[in-house]
Amino acid sequence: MADREIRQPGPDHPITIRPNPARILVTIAGKVLADTSSALTLTEASYPPVQYIPLSDVDASLLQASDHTTYCPYKGECSYYSIPAGGDDSVNAVWSYATPYPAVAEIADHVAFYPKGVESITEAGA
Repeated sequence: MADREIRQPGPDHPITIRPNPARILVTIAGKVLADTSSALTLTEASYPPVQYIPLSDVDASLLQASDHTTYCPYKGECSYYSIPAGGDDSVNAVWSYATPYPAVAEIADHVAFYPKGVESITEAGA
């Protein structure tokens, strides 16, 4: 939307995105939801690092698009997915920036998971 404030990452609110060479495995209800060696680790200000996983490495059949949306002035419009296999804890447990702002363009076509909304997110080797 035109009236949305757009902010640039900087010293007061740094954002870094780096390839993560480790294998990231996300499970829900005993099923593999995502398996990748191509994750991007996004570190933003004082928040914990988040693994953004390519959509091509996610079993999209386990996701259900949600009507929930949010806005980040650094990243843009955010849409969400629920994971029906995870029950109530997995409502809006997955998020994505389909058209992120240029400063974080690398996270396009990636999703991230709230740890409390999935069974596990594990990182192995590099």
